[in-house]
Amino acid sequence: MKDTIKLNIIGAGTTTIPKDTTLLDLSKSYHNLKSWPILAAKVDNELQDLSRKLLMDSTVEFLDLSDPNGFRAYQRSLSFLMVYAAKTVLGKKARVVIAHSINKNYYCELPDHPEPSEELLTKIDEVMRKAISQNIPIEKNTMPKESALKLAEEFGLADKQQLLKYRHTLTVSFYKLDWFYNYFYGEMAPSTGCLNQFKLTKRSKGFMLQFPDASHGFELAELTPNCKISEVFEESSAWARIVGADTVGALNDKLCKMGNGIIIRIAEALHEKKVALLADRIINEHRSIVLIAGPTSSGKTTFAARLGTQLRAAGAVPHVIGLDNYYHDRGDVRIPKDEFGNEDYETIKAIDTAQITKDLKALLRREKVEIPTFNFLTGKREYKGRHLHLAPNDVLILEGIHGLNEAISEGVPAEDKFKIFISALTQINLDDHNRIPTTDTRLVRRIVRDFQYRGTTAVETIDRWPSVLRGEAKYIYPYQEEADAFFNSALVYEMCVLKQYAEPLLFDITPDAPQYTEARRLIKFLSSFLCMPSENIPVNSILREFVGGSCFSH
Repeated sequence: MKDTIKLNIIGAGTTTIPKDTTLLDLSKSYHNLKSWPILAAKVDNELQDLSRKLLMDSTVEFLDLSDPNGFRAYQRSLSFLMVYAAKTVLGKKARVVIAHSINKNYYCELPDHPEPSEELLTKIDEVMRKAISQNIPIEKNTMPKESALKLAEEFGLADKQQLLKYRHTLTVSFYKLDWFYNYFYGEMAPSTGCLNQFKLTKRSKGFMLQFPDASHGFELAELTPNCKISEVFEESSAWARIVGADTVGALNDKLCKMGNGIIIRIAEALHEKKVALLADRIINEHRSIVLIAGPTSSGKTTFAARLGTQLRAAGAVPHVIGLDNYYHDRGDVRIPKDEFGNEDYETIKAIDTAQITKDLKALLRREKVEIPTFNFLTGKREYKGRHLHLAPNDVLILEGIHGLNEAISEGVPAEDKFKIFISALTQINLDDHNRIPTTDTRLVRRIVRDFQYRGTTAVETIDRWPSVLRGEAKYIYPYQEEADAFFNSALVYEMCVLKQYAEPLLFDITPDAPQYTEARRLIKFLSSFLCMPSENIPVNSILREFVGGSCFSH
């Protein structure tokens, strides 16, 4: 039997090492490959903790903060450290909740200590920094599920007990930091010494756990207020409590005890009520133009149609137009190129904003305007005799990723416009300490939709995703706080439905594909949800935009 194995180290070439060498020991020889401490690794495209022993010839890539999976490992590990510190100060059964994310920082609450004092946060901060100075190991322990459930009970982790009850595997991995054991979904840093970039800041009823910011060279950036988006998350948490499912374990419990019908009906009723309230507000404020914007796979098309239905029910006459119809013709010199030399359709410069503004002003003057249609097959904007004239009780709905950018409606009086930002802001977390990122919800939606309607493979969708996120960060999110209203299109039950559509597409990605790492991460994420059939989903649901069967044309 061989005592050595051969490795291909990404960025450093091949080497031969003793079998059973850990990734942590190996990383010490390659720390100069990275600008920041190595946090995790990929072994043959599979994400691994650095505690993993290498047993066979492999390709190894080390990950630091600059890699999305390395950044997730930092977030996860720092969260573990924060929970450990809070329990050190408040007692090992004290509940700590990581509620949601704002700009990649975590908003946290201590349910038994609402509105924590600066003094309490200082004590937690001091415990964290002491642990960092001691460089305490973060150890992975794999154990029978029964043992893990007992640990969860010992440390007051009822949310983990509820989640792990539905695990199909016989064993569970808990991480240990000093005296504290906890379950985390995903890879962790090897020890606390590399987690020195953070800040605790009092916010609302809890506090923000701040992480290093990629846009600031992975230094801490100044926190922005984000008042409106915070209100949406608070509303989402309230919705989850109404359904009785603020964690995946609680959702699985509800499915087992009550079936899926009541969960779907409540979640969809909350959506419908919100849409109706927005329609009433638009009419009461006498707004003639509604501008809807949001990132990809947020359900803009279905939301616009549902809003139109509610406006009609209230006596208005809606007209829905997609901003995509105003794209410049493919090949137009006004469309900028991206970093790969391809036409960049994420930027607002790809849209004929001058023509949109001209048409909007004419419509407000009660003139007749011919509305274009963009032919995606030919790459041309076409005029086919579709004319529009706004009567006094008509409402024009414009939806598209750039809807909130003032360049779309420049010169249109503010009192005539109503701006809505829509996104799928996760209502439910895996448990108290493991968030479900909003981007994961939208990525799973897009994988399913692109395969269903565009014949795009999961490999292609995953491959494009980083570029999509960069475009959103640059062109969409900077305008979200300018919205008059927000709509959260996430549904508490949707992953239970999307799972059955997404998993076959993800399992089809082979280990040699670069997208395999992300596919395996998503498969692991989806494994926590019980399956739910799609038959009971209403035909006007946002979810129908992705799984099919919508009463609105796709």
